[in-house]
Amino acid sequence: MDEIDKKILNILQKEFPLEEQPYLIVGERCGISEDEVIRRVQRMKDEGIIRRIGAVFDGTKLGRVSTLCAARVPEEQIDNFVAVVNANKNVTHNYRRNNEYNIWFTVSAASADELENFLREIKEKTGVTDILDMRAIRTFKINASFDL
Repeated sequence: MDEIDKKILNILQKEFPLEEQPYLIVGERCGISEDEVIRRVQRMKDEGIIRRIGAVFDGTKLGRVSTLCAARVPEEQIDNFVAVVNANKNVTHNYRRNNEYNIWFTVSAASADELENFLREIKEKTGVTDILDMRAIRTFKINASFDL
């Protein structure tokens, strides 16, 4: 990565232009063309430096409810369990941990009832009933941007 890549990453993290041609604006700020920005962003995506470009919303302020769940899933059921969880469009993260509770996922829903129905459905479809529902009592927002 060169200095221009770093500058692009800083802009994408903290000041993404909400314009019809955002990469043109990024290019102007970096002294390069829109096409060059797009090439560089694509290369960084291909290299795994950038995983995703998208907005981050405060679900609570939008009236949504969310939770972090941890499930104790027998090894032979992991693939099916993960497939059932991931089939829901409201699941934002799902990952395996080397722990007694080996599958962790986060889910957001329009209401507490919708969230509870989803968790009940997972238990019914998979037979896995040991799922911890760890809804936040208090939120601490940490800025996960990095000054490059």
